[in-house]
Amino acid sequence: MKLTYIFHSGFVLESERCVLIFDYWMDPAHVLDGYMGTRKHVYVFSSHFHEDHFTKDIFKWRDCMPNITYILSKDILKRRRANRDDADVWMAKGAIWEDENLKVIATGSNDSGVSWIVEVEGKTIFHAGDLCNWYARFLADDAPEGEIYSEEFQEYINPVAEEKRFLGELKDIHKITGTFDLVMFPVDGRIGNGYTLGGRQFIDRFDVGMFVPMHFVASGFESAWRMEPFCQEKGIPFWCINEEGESLEIK
Repeated sequence: MKLTYIFHSGFVLESERCVLIFDYWMDPAHVLDGYMGTRKHVYVFSSHFHEDHFTKDIFKWRDCMPNITYILSKDILKRRRANRDDADVWMAKGAIWEDENLKVIATGSNDSGVSWIVEVEGKTIFHAGDLCNWYARFLADDAPEGEIYSEEFQEYINPVAEEKRFLGELKDIHKITGTFDLVMFPVDGRIGNGYTLGGRQFIDRFDVGMFVPMHFVASGFESAWRMEPFCQEKGIPFWCINEEGESLEIK
C-alpha cells in the first residue's frame, strides 16, 4: 500500500484494488490530479464538518472518478454542510458498513463527528479525525480543578473531564480492536505544552504498526516530529513527513 500526505489531516491510501481519501481539505501539491480517471474504486471519508476536514469540492470528483463512494460523518448532514443524497453512506459512532473491498467502523471523537477504523486487504487502518487530548496544556500538576476560562477557545472548559472523555473514546475503540497496522493521529503544536500527550496515550493503549502525525499544518512539519522519540521507545515506526505530496510505502 502507498500512503500519500495531502495536507493537514488529508491522506490518500492506495491499495491494490482501491483508493481511500481521508479528510480532504486543500491539495497544494496536486496529489489528487494523479487519481482523476482511475479505474480503481475510490472511497472518500470525511470525519466531521469542520472546514479543515470537509469541503464540498469533493463532490466534483464524481465527474472524474467513475467508481466513487462517499462515506461521511452524520454531523456534516446535521450541520447542513451537505445534502442527504450527496453521500452514499452516512455514519455515526457505532455504525458499520462494508462492501467487497473494505469494512468501515465509525468510532467516536471527543470533538466533532467520528474517527474511522477501516479494514482493507488484510490491514487495519485508523484515522482519528479530531480525536485528541486537546486540552493537555491545562493538565499540569498545579492546574486548578474544575472549569477554567480559556481565552483561546473563549469558553469555560474542564480539562480533567475532557481528558476523561478522550480516554473513554480510546477505551471504546479498544473494545473493537487493540491493534492497528497504520494510525493517522493529530500532533498539533498549537495545543501548547504537552501537545504530544494524546498521541502518547494512544500508543500506550494500542499495538501500532506505523504512526503518522497529522493536523500540524499551522505549527509546521518539524513540530510533528516531536512525537518520533516516544514512538521509538515502543519500537513503533514513525513517518517524519517533510512536505505535501510525499509518499510512504506501507509494508
